Amino acid sequence: MNIQIKYGLLASVLLTLLLCKLAFAAQQNETSVATDQQQIVDSIHAMWSAIEQDKLDEYLKYIHDDYSVFGEGDVYLHQGKDKERRDIGDFINRAKGVRTFMHQPEITVRGDTAWITYYWNDAGMIGDDRYTSRGKSTRIFVKENSRWLCIHSHFTAIP
Repeated sequence: MNIQIKYGLLASVLLTLLLCKLAFAAQQNETSVATDQQQIVDSIHAMWSAIEQDKLDEYLKYIHDDYSVFGEGDVYLHQGKDKERRDIGDFINRAKGVRTFMHQPEITVRGDTAWITYYWNDAGMIGDDRYTSRGKSTRIFVKENSRWLCIHSHFTAIP
């Protein structure tokens, strides 16, 4: 076999290996993004479940210390995990039988930052009065110590 054929064959093998490695890396990245997306949806469901079960501390496990929120009717931004503790704690004490559902989630992951948009509807009781609401939401998550934490939420009620 002459030297040109050997180098041509070697180059072909190396190119094939490189392409296989790139394809494998792309597949790994897609799998990682899909896993991150599912973890974010699971986190929101766990947060809602904690509210439904009156477990404030469980809810707060998914909230970043630097959390901020524009609630449905808020004029001003609420800031800090302690503020969220007071606000959600108050809601949990007043609302019972709460059920919340997510529709049409769209999730984007960029490294250790992600955002999700979705529509929601919920229902429950406050005192003797039944309430229902629906709206749209954007939440931003950051990944710290392999966990996705919600750092910002924005809720808009839909009449």
